[in-house]
Amino acid sequence: MTETTLKRTAIAAILFSALPQLGQPIEGGTLQGVITSKDGTHHAVVLLDAKPDGRMAWKDAKAWAEGVDGQLPTRPVAALLYANAKSLFQATWYWTGDELQAETGDKSDASYAWNCHFSRGHQYSIHKSAEGAAVAVRLIPLIA
Repeated sequence: MTETTLKRTAIAAILFSALPQLGQPIEGGTLQGVITSKDGTHHAVVLLDAKPDGRMAWKDAKAWAEGVDGQLPTRPVAALLYANAKSLFQATWYWTGDELQAETGDKSDASYAWNCHFSRGHQYSIHKSAEGAAVAVRLIPLIA
């Protein structure tokens, strides 16, 4: 599949009862679980089929994910992917979309973002210029 083939308009929401089983196809990827956002809304986590050509800096990884109509996973979503889909990942670290400064409030942390290492599940911050692996996810709001 080409990047153009993968681009589509994501569905606005899906009934919880209409979700396929974990690992089954949905919206250009596979369902990997359900996550609850800080605001209390529930989302299906879809790991998109698109794969980047190689490792990249955080800014490029973020742009790539958006280019395939997805986003980099948040730290909680990366933890869910590690728990439910570890076998789909190489034993290396992958970018998350979360920036360190957002958590610390310290301007000196603006050059760092979080990543998740898929050999042990550890999450740690690293300079945004480092070249890491990337995956894209789509979060689909769920309706009860």
